[in-house]
Amino acid sequence: MEKTLKRKLGRSGIEVSAMGLGCWAIGGPIAIQGMPIGWSTVDDNESLNALKRGIDLGINFLDTADVYGGGHSEKLVGQVIKGKRDKVVIATKFGITFNEEPKEITSFDGDATPAYIRKAVEDSLSRLQTDYIDLYQLHLNQLPVDKAAETKDTLEELVKEGKIKCYGWSTDFLDRAAFFEKGKNCAAIQHVMNVFSGNLDIVQLCEEKNLASINRTPLAMGLLTGKFTADTKFPADDVRSISHMFKDDVNIFFEESGPSKVLLDKLEAIREILKSGGRTLAQGALAWLWARSGNTIPIPGFKTVKQVEENAGALQFGPLTKGQMEEIDSILKLEA
Repeated sequence: MEKTLKRKLGRSGIEVSAMGLGCWAIGGPIAIQGMPIGWSTVDDNESLNALKRGIDLGINFLDTADVYGGGHSEKLVGQVIKGKRDKVVIATKFGITFNEEPKEITSFDGDATPAYIRKAVEDSLSRLQTDYIDLYQLHLNQLPVDKAAETKDTLEELVKEGKIKCYGWSTDFLDRAAFFEKGKNCAAIQHVMNVFSGNLDIVQLCEEKNLASINRTPLAMGLLTGKFTADTKFPADDVRSISHMFKDDVNIFFEESGPSKVLLDKLEAIREILKSGGRTLAQGALAWLWARSGNTIPIPGFKTVKQVEENAGALQFGPLTKGQMEEIDSILKLEA
């Protein structure tokens, strides 16, 4: 098996590493109405070193968003890609409105109008210190389909103008994904997908329409690393301390009291399969995603060099086997 697994970024034909670097956490704290939507404090030097280490280990796909840390994540990515822009594939997102200072989200309903998109893309290009974005993604999960037509048309115009190479939608709704894929230069759908939860119908759509299935929360916000117990508590400025308030069918990882006891039990039941062949739990969780579909590209988050090294190590093991996948599916159905 090749040292670094590769996959295609959907119809764009752009070759990327089979996993990316998810850059939400390195943006640092940001809030909405006092509620944390970041991952606690960060060390920028560690973040920069982690990004560089990931690239050195063969990860060429970096996924960020303008809102992460109020623009801070994009600025860090911009520093790292200097002199190596042709060696990396940059994905960022737009739509959620925010202030850079103070770092606060002003609306999750956001803005996807043509005028806003054009301002947002220029702002992202400036922070990233580049003249084009490889993959530009709508970041409004629940934007009504009837409002997305002019958004899609504007993105097609940006492709023609050379501002972006392709685009996608970060959404967990099949109807929204199906609408966007009709765009000539739509190349990806980003959605929740991990061992515990996710929309397999979107994965199937991606397979049928030649789109990349970019998997956010591939490690269930850290739960699949095995480092949490039922007694784990998160800092007040960590989004996981309040994520139970936003729980839905795809975000089931934490209760008000801490990590989901049900999911901790499920993880224990499949632990040894995920760790097969010398993998860590995190590496096994990534291997599960690669085995689920040839279109999946997980983007695990990170805050340290060590985390990037562990995640990148999964590339050398590759996907789980068909037999292992069937065994996990059987166990989880019994545990449900």
